[in-house]
Amino acid sequence: MSLVLLIPDGVGARNFLIGPFLRLACASWPTHIFHSIPERHLAAYGNGLNDQLRWQEFVPYRETPISATLRYSLGYAHMHWGDTQAMRYVRSLPVTGSWRRQAVQYAARLTGRIAASPAGIKTLDRLLCRATGQLPEVERYGQMLRRINPQVIFCSHQRPPIILPFILAARRLGIPTASFIFSWDNLTSKGRIAAPFDHYLVWSEHMRDELRRFHPDVSNERIHVVGTPQFDPYADQSLLWSREEFFARIGADLSRPLICYSGGDEMTAPEDHLHIRTLMELIREGRIKNNPQVILRPAPVDDGSRYEPVRRDHPELIYARPAWTHTTPGEWSRVIPSPEDVQFLANLTRHAEVNVNLASTMTLDFAIHDRPVVNVAFDVTDPPPLGRPLWDFYYRFEHYQPVVEIGAARFARSRDELVAHVNAYLDDPSLDREARRQLVNLEVGVPIGQSSRKIVEVLKRIGKSA
Repeated sequence: MSLVLLIPDGVGARNFLIGPFLRLACASWPTHIFHSIPERHLAAYGNGLNDQLRWQEFVPYRETPISATLRYSLGYAHMHWGDTQAMRYVRSLPVTGSWRRQAVQYAARLTGRIAASPAGIKTLDRLLCRATGQLPEVERYGQMLRRINPQVIFCSHQRPPIILPFILAARRLGIPTASFIFSWDNLTSKGRIAAPFDHYLVWSEHMRDELRRFHPDVSNERIHVVGTPQFDPYADQSLLWSREEFFARIGADLSRPLICYSGGDEMTAPEDHLHIRTLMELIREGRIKNNPQVILRPAPVDDGSRYEPVRRDHPELIYARPAWTHTTPGEWSRVIPSPEDVQFLANLTRHAEVNVNLASTMTLDFAIHDRPVVNVAFDVTDPPPLGRPLWDFYYRFEHYQPVVEIGAARFARSRDELVAHVNAYLDDPSLDREARRQLVNLEVGVPIGQSSRKIVEVLKRIGKSA
């Protein structure tokens, strides 16, 4: 018997190939990993376990026009029915691409609007599974699974379409499947889960409630609170550098405070390069006290080119591009991390005095280390590039409302407020400490560092109950 682990993207690699999970899993099962990682990069993830690992690329999967239309229709139906602010935003995005893609999208939007009810969603789900189940990829995966004979199949990410044929093959063979809900915003801001899994692993009771709200057909006994392994490295003392070593590595002045600006991707955070410029100007003008230095970490999917003018004008800005490899330019799912980047982030979130970001998951990363966070909530350009002011946009998204309501960060709705909040936190980093603790407890239901072990325990129970 064995474990099959599905890693369809770089985020899955970060969570389950880097860190303790793979070692703990291999202590219980021989592990077969289906992935989309170029072969030349696999050695970085073996972690000395190569005799217990079997690597296999996903079968190439090309949707038919019918299955693609059904998938998009299901996503739109789910978002019309769920109708969160984030879902309304996704529904409003313009249709682009070839005429074929546009035809599929327009048909899917119309169908999704008509089918926006629990009954309509179930019907579309059945039709999608039936259409996809006829594809040859399902039979190919079935043949592989008969040879492997796994005890359980675990998917690291619930959304990529490439996983559907695999899960349908597993259902035909009666092999139990489970998926990890990989991000705190996915259930309230994205479309339908890509495949009908038997079990779902979530971060917290809060996320369990969200899953039950948006997927009422999933019963409580099929949902398991496991925390998230992306934060496990933060509890690994062997990864941590002293403050002196970290500052030496990034070329920073140990006598000055360090502010980290965490960037988003270009589509969701189009003004990041303007916000970091504003921060650098305020420091140069002396309005932000103690002459702090700033380290900029772009999002891993961002190529960083939009920051080049501000780096030219402010050579004092420390630039720390994430050590992720863009294996297929332009495809975010094919951007893969290195173990070195995980270690760097564990130290960055520990040693920076203050973090500045735009409604990012990095708010949680820094809160775990009790580092204060200022969220940028003002636009630099007019009209706002997202169609409405930032404060009325991301900070109204359902997944971010707890940050606002608890007061786990401070929100800069103007340049002056950015100055005031950063200065307040530099003066007293303990401000809002209890709120940060409450946020972490709400969003991450397992102590930091214990998630990987908890996931393995849950998968063992699932496998034994089959």
